[in-house]
Amino acid sequence: MICGIDEAGRGPLAGPVAAAAVALPGDFPFDILDDSKKLGAKRREEARLVICRQAAAWGVGWASAAEIDELNILKASLLAMKRAYQAMILNWRCAPEELSAVVDGLHVPALPVSCSAMVKADAAVPEVMAASILAKTARDRMMERYSWFYPEYGYERHMGYPTKEHRALIARYGPSPIQRASFRVR
Repeated sequence: MICGIDEAGRGPLAGPVAAAAVALPGDFPFDILDDSKKLGAKRREEARLVICRQAAAWGVGWASAAEIDELNILKASLLAMKRAYQAMILNWRCAPEELSAVVDGLHVPALPVSCSAMVKADAAVPEVMAASILAKTARDRMMERYSWFYPEYGYERHMGYPTKEHRALIARYGPSPIQRASFRVR
């Protein structure tokens, strides 16, 4: 079986990076999948529900803004991917050695299974498409929750990405507690 792995949130100025790992059964409704960036929020959420209910196994992993600052965004993304894989293995129904992983991008996390990187896998490999959807929806949901604690930053609107609005709010209020200190604001 193939495990797809992808991340969401490498470019924002605030918040964690999320990753997901997903293995799909042969009878999965593959027609609901696409690159998460091509799906609207409603279709992403509908797909998320199907993935969570019908995947053979799935997991989500995180790396915090503090870990991003300490490690750098690439290493933190790979750490989140490793954590997502470990979470997926907790509900895996077959031996992990029967598994190989495909990761979207150029780099792979250190995993105990065969792992290959593929640029644009999130638009070509169904398991990676599913992982992309889970990572994006998990991170968006987390940023919406952060907006409850830090409403002045508008995280529910820009999800921490470097929009004009977000930069203006940082200039006005200073860095938030979930700010990535290693990222340039301007």
